[in-house]
Amino acid sequence: MHSRAKPHPDSGSEDSGMIRVCSAQIMSVWEDPDRTLAKAESLIRYAADCSADIICFPEQFATGWDPHSSKNIQGMEASIISSLQRFARKSSIALLGSVREATETGPRNTSVVIGNDGRILTTYSKIHLFSPAKENEFFLPGTEPGVFPLGGLLCGVAICYDLRFPELFRIYARMGVQVVFIPAAWPERRIHHWELFIRARAAENQMYIVGINTTGTTPVDRYPGASMTADPSGSIIQRGGEAEQLIFSDLYPSVVDETQRTFPVGRDWRDDLFHSLQSSGH
Repeated sequence: MHSRAKPHPDSGSEDSGMIRVCSAQIMSVWEDPDRTLAKAESLIRYAADCSADIICFPEQFATGWDPHSSKNIQGMEASIISSLQRFARKSSIALLGSVREATETGPRNTSVVIGNDGRILTTYSKIHLFSPAKENEFFLPGTEPGVFPLGGLLCGVAICYDLRFPELFRIYARMGVQVVFIPAAWPERRIHHWELFIRARAAENQMYIVGINTTGTTPVDRYPGASMTADPSGSIIQRGGEAEQLIFSDLYPSVVDETQRTFPVGRDWRDDLFHSLQSSGH
């Protein structure tokens, strides 16, 4: 199940602030959080033993992604998140998980980032709900970005369908975010779009994009894995296959800085013009 990354060729091993990311491309035990979490715990320990700073799981990994399900909807104090917090503390590793979150107004599709001490660093609820599968009829959309520091990198979170909407990534870039993590349940029949959008979002914003996809067949769809990491130039530096596996990627602040310094497209953004065009109705 395990695939190790090589250091990025453009950076030395002494790069200050480097983080090692483990993308856990796993198949959920359908609607059985206890069994899925038991499966995840050993992977979390392995990732920590491999010096990963964070391990990231696919969209709604504890249950499997279902746009209509009313099962296993839990608050932040309930068993799924509390288990992940315990695993993070025990292995001293940060962790990104995605759950069906219960809120006062209704369920949200939420990613939670937990620090290596078990504290919640940030949450992000999926802003763009997948209307082709009527996810928007069962879940409430998020309204805020989710940002957290890790090592020498400022990180952001998006979820699956968000990848098709570049505006969110431009907002992150404006905030100084250098890597965006995207837990996903991206189906096999549209997998060519997965790589296209990961590379585009990385290149146009000159940031790392880490896509963590599920694999296997569920009652909802068929998923092909293909988790991947793109660097700030849009090149794929790590890629998973179809099987369950752990994919390790080393991310360097210096690569982001150098990309933006040598090809400074950010200074040519015309946000002032776009805002005026939007307000004028063009």
